[in-house]
Amino acid sequence: MEAVILILGLLFFAFVALGVYATVKVVGAAKRGVDRTITQARRAVEDTALRAKSYGQPGVVGELAQLRLALRTSMRATQEALLAGAVEDASLSESLGLFRRLSVHGHQLDDELKRLEREPDRATVASLLPGLKQRTERITQSADALRWAARDRARRFTDDDLDTLNAQIDVEAEALRHWTQEPQEPVRGQEQWQGRPSSDRQGPGTGRGAADDTAPVITARDARGQTEYPWQKVARPETTN
Repeated sequence: MEAVILILGLLFFAFVALGVYATVKVVGAAKRGVDRTITQARRAVEDTALRAKSYGQPGVVGELAQLRLALRTSMRATQEALLAGAVEDASLSESLGLFRRLSVHGHQLDDELKRLEREPDRATVASLLPGLKQRTERITQSADALRWAARDRARRFTDDDLDTLNAQIDVEAEALRHWTQEPQEPVRGQEQWQGRPSSDRQGPGTGRGAADDTAPVITARDARGQTEYPWQKVARPETTN
């Protein structure tokens, strides 16, 4: 009885532990989903605000917003392209490593541009704009190069696979068109009875056909008429001059 109670107690605690583990996993997944949704919503709000500033506010503030918008758009597009391509192409892992290093510079520049938006000294910010534009172009050009290289690589693989598939389909289609077969050649030495008259199909020794089909009988030479031995040469006829 005590053993049964012990087993039931262990099963109860096992079910409780399993329930707690499942609850933690579900809560964690839900939290990650909520965090992801919040991040995407915050990003969408920031992008909308940057677009509004770039088009609605002239001067330094508008230019800073344009730089931030260009930087964020390029980096985000490159990140999505590399992550999607790395699922099927493991060689993009090195490109992802380079992009992470580039992202460090991108985040630093975005934070700096964001601080300068709140800077009251517009003259100083205006003097910094040429260098900020150059840094933004360098980062976005590097990000664009990685993104387009990954896309060209994926497109090349797709084209090669399509070429191979087209070649295989052409071969298969050509094979399917050969529905007729060439007649087989008869085996050498085998009689072809097809199409011959029934009289020719009789066995040897019956009828005239048997006489035609059988080999001629070889008769021995008459010993009385033989005047020379087989190893003797045949005398040549004499010639007269």
